[in-house]
Amino acid sequence: MFSTHWRIIALFFTHALAAGAIHTRIPDLQELIGLTEGQLGLVLIGQPLGALSMFLFSSAIVERFGPRRMILWLLPIVVITAALATVLLNPIALFVLLALNGVGFSLTNIAMNVEADRVEAATSARVMNTCHGAWSVGFLLTSLLGAALRGLHVAPAIHLWALAPVLIGLIVLVVLPMPNMPPRPHAGGAVKKLAWPTWATMGLVAFGLGAGLTEGASRAWSIIYLRDAFDVAPFIESLALPALLLSMAGGRLVADRFIDRYGPVRVARSLSALAVLGMLAIVLAPNAYAALAGFLAVGIGICVLFPLMLSAAARLGDRPASQNVAATTLIFQLVNLGAPVLIGSVAEGFGVRMAFAMLIPLLVLTVAMAGQLRPKD
Repeated sequence: MFSTHWRIIALFFTHALAAGAIHTRIPDLQELIGLTEGQLGLVLIGQPLGALSMFLFSSAIVERFGPRRMILWLLPIVVITAALATVLLNPIALFVLLALNGVGFSLTNIAMNVEADRVEAATSARVMNTCHGAWSVGFLLTSLLGAALRGLHVAPAIHLWALAPVLIGLIVLVVLPMPNMPPRPHAGGAVKKLAWPTWATMGLVAFGLGAGLTEGASRAWSIIYLRDAFDVAPFIESLALPALLLSMAGGRLVADRFIDRYGPVRVARSLSALAVLGMLAIVLAPNAYAALAGFLAVGIGICVLFPLMLSAAARLGDRPASQNVAATTLIFQLVNLGAPVLIGSVAEGFGVRMAFAMLIPLLVLTVAMAGQLRPKD
């Protein structure tokens, strides 16, 4: 089972490398295409829209084909669509490619989280947070690579096209030997075609929403925020996203021991309160280095909130874990669908600083809803 644990951790790491490379090049694509912040917000809606189109059906797809086969077929699509975005420099083309990227990302994301929960169920050992920690490490590495290449003025097309064959080869190397783990037992009947949300999954989304939107907004807008708000070199601008991801990765890799000792509710409340303070530091930052410190604090604060939400959904036990994970993610993406447009509109009208300020009430909601992580009777 040791090898099984390490293989699922390696899968999360590989998934992050495949999904993360394009995010550091969004500011470059914005300038190459000539998009305003508001127009960029409209284009960025393509990814959650593509993801949303699949979530209702994703549980049935996972149960029909299995997580391993889904990842092997669909994760290369994430790599290829990111590379194509650097040569099809048109807002409509970028929207379509991000939508296809969202389809591949969402289905493989659900598949690997279901697989991680199956490993936990089969081995009685917590691994989900470590998996998400490995994902953050992978996203951090690909972000640092993007930051370095931006500092060296390497074109986005050279960056992503050179990376594509390496990533596809790594996907094959990691996924092909994966064993097929048995599904987690549940009290429900057969898997339904549509994974409709329940009150329990909606409560979990209310808990995890602030963390997820904060992470998503930081991926897309943190570099732009430092670029627009402060007069610093492109390399310093590009450190905003790695600062967030570095602290997220470190927190996730050590979180399981604290969760086992103090319980998920106490850990979630403490960390989400730290995220609120970190976001205040970002919004009120007088210089780029204070903003970077804020992103570090936010990263620690939100590091395990999203994986805790998914673990709680998988453990509900009222129906197959894949249905609850898919339904929770569906509601999450419904909100994400409008978030890029809203954040882009606020950024264009009032600045990116105010767009980040809008996230503070959602992080406060996370503090209030941490009790949803308690096991259900």
